[in-house]
Amino acid sequence: IPDVVGFKLTGKLRPGITATDLVLTITQILRNHGVVGKFVEFYGDGLPELPLADRATIANMAPEYGATCGFFPIDEVTLRYLMLTGRDIAQVALVEAYSKMQGLWHTIGDEPIFTSSLELDMQNVESSIAGPKRPQDRISLSDVPTQFNLNNDLETNHTQQLHKTVTYTNSKTGLSYELEDGTVVISAITSCTNTSNPSVLMAAGLLAKKAVERGLKRQPWVKASLAPGSKVVSNYLAMAQLTPYLDKLGFNLVGYGCTTCIGNSGPLTDEIEAVLRESDITLSAVLSGNRNFEGRIHPLVKTNWLASPPLVIAYALAGNMKVDLQTDPLGKDDQGNDVFLKDIWPLPEEIATAVQKVTSDMFHKEYAKVFYGTQEWQQIKVSAAATYKWKEDSTYIRPSPFFKDMKREYKPVEEIKGARVLAILGDSVTTDHISPAGSINVDSPAGKYLHAHGVEYANFNSYGSRRGNHEVMVRGTFANVRIRNEMVPGIEGGYTRHIPSGKQLTIYDASVKYKEDGTPLAVIAGKEYGSGSSRDWAAKGPRLQGVRVVIAESFERIHRSNLIGMGILPLEFAPYVTRKTLQLTGEELFDIVDLSKLRPYCVVNVTITRTNGFQEVIKTRCRIDTSNELTYYRNDGILHYVIRNMLSTGKSEKQLIS
Repeated sequence: IPDVVGFKLTGKLRPGITATDLVLTITQILRNHGVVGKFVEFYGDGLPELPLADRATIANMAPEYGATCGFFPIDEVTLRYLMLTGRDIAQVALVEAYSKMQGLWHTIGDEPIFTSSLELDMQNVESSIAGPKRPQDRISLSDVPTQFNLNNDLETNHTQQLHKTVTYTNSKTGLSYELEDGTVVISAITSCTNTSNPSVLMAAGLLAKKAVERGLKRQPWVKASLAPGSKVVSNYLAMAQLTPYLDKLGFNLVGYGCTTCIGNSGPLTDEIEAVLRESDITLSAVLSGNRNFEGRIHPLVKTNWLASPPLVIAYALAGNMKVDLQTDPLGKDDQGNDVFLKDIWPLPEEIATAVQKVTSDMFHKEYAKVFYGTQEWQQIKVSAAATYKWKEDSTYIRPSPFFKDMKREYKPVEEIKGARVLAILGDSVTTDHISPAGSINVDSPAGKYLHAHGVEYANFNSYGSRRGNHEVMVRGTFANVRIRNEMVPGIEGGYTRHIPSGKQLTIYDASVKYKEDGTPLAVIAGKEYGSGSSRDWAAKGPRLQGVRVVIAESFERIHRSNLIGMGILPLEFAPYVTRKTLQLTGEELFDIVDLSKLRPYCVVNVTITRTNGFQEVIKTRCRIDTSNELTYYRNDGILHYVIRNMLSTGKSEKQLIS
């Protein structure tokens, strides 16, 4: 049973403070506390003041604060939301009766017993953003200019003053603009639970209205977009007559799926991308999503900041992260007067009035036909065959390679002998570093593969869209443009040293050579390995590259579980032992034997052989945590386990195939 951390919320948010400010504060607190592998339950006297949409925003950030889940008890607020979103009266009554009978109903004054407890008075929450590359790195809005002027590299703790500027000319208008470190080039109100929250969306729409009425404009170098988390959002923005103002500032509707937050921002203008490739200027993206990991939003944009939807618009107007939104003007009105953020920030009663326009009829209308899809979707011709007809020339969907050479009965796990190091990585390596979901670089192994198969660069699409093709995804593994492999210091991107040849190669190309030689591979890492999204290809890709073991200081729970599910052994260094204390260079060989004797949490001896022949045995902790996980690992992964389990129930191989 996992530990359950209680998070007590008291008080209420001050006027002008949003659910995003609250969730960034909570994320920072929980990361500092340490909740990896734990449940977080929110409770306290402040819950009645917290709309369910705000609660959902907080719960939705569980991967960012590292918990297995974050959840709220059921109360009157829950029931009102169920009614609003179209559930029938009988269903709502059942929820209430059941939760009360089971002891799940929240009553003011309840003090449940938790493994540990935290408390936050929401009155103390400040207007905030988070960045430049982790959701937990919250910064008070007033401190943003100072933080950005001193570019603090979280990986090296190296502080460097920024001062670079570049100039570009817009080919359509002929006007020239100067970009400097801190310039905002992407400003996105992007999808997810954060952008289905009526209070922050209405606040953004009202701020846009006031900005337009004062004559403010989005800066010309900023690419803006609006991708709500639900079609209902479009309805209530239109009902409140706010859509035209968002459009006027460039926040036009681009869709309802994952967009900028998962790297689907699309390209910047050719002129801006050209100067970015020719310089090392540090530009910014501001988005209202959950994740801002480096290299995720756009490969050429180095810093990414999470902010509430109204602040996303404010930064599009200001155009630079160095602008102090609390003291500096956003621009000038038609009379030449300075306009400040406080001048256009909507009043609480204005937001409340707008939110009241959200009705249950909107949810009934949209979700009554949610499974029908658009006309284009309905016109897709679908075969009635029971099995998929593979297209040999498809670059999107290929038959899975994970069952190749699979035997009906599993054999004991092979010992890991003479493993080479594929990469030595630092702290907070995310699943985006391991398996990026965004754009595919033309010169990357995946880009070269697509080009060789006749795909033009304009049609490369993204890694996320091509996850059905393992040939693309294995080439994209460890291919994030911002990943830093300590085996090749001073270089960003997916490169390594192929030790036998001494050559610097892409990680993919090196893995191919090792595979040809039958050499197993290891990855060495620091703390919080695999944080961020639950991305299965962050485990599938390393498996296809030949990685057998990952040794890290600590793992994020979901990724650790995914590694086991793909037959990769997660081992944890002993306390105070790291890649640095061991002075690992990547030239060492690793042996791990007696894998048939593995048990959850057992001690595993790892033999390290140095280049001079000296051998050292270190003790690591097996992070196979449960007997179920051990079963998956012994089956060479959960995919093989599932098939073998189905066969054991009497299904024939022919039945499984059909």
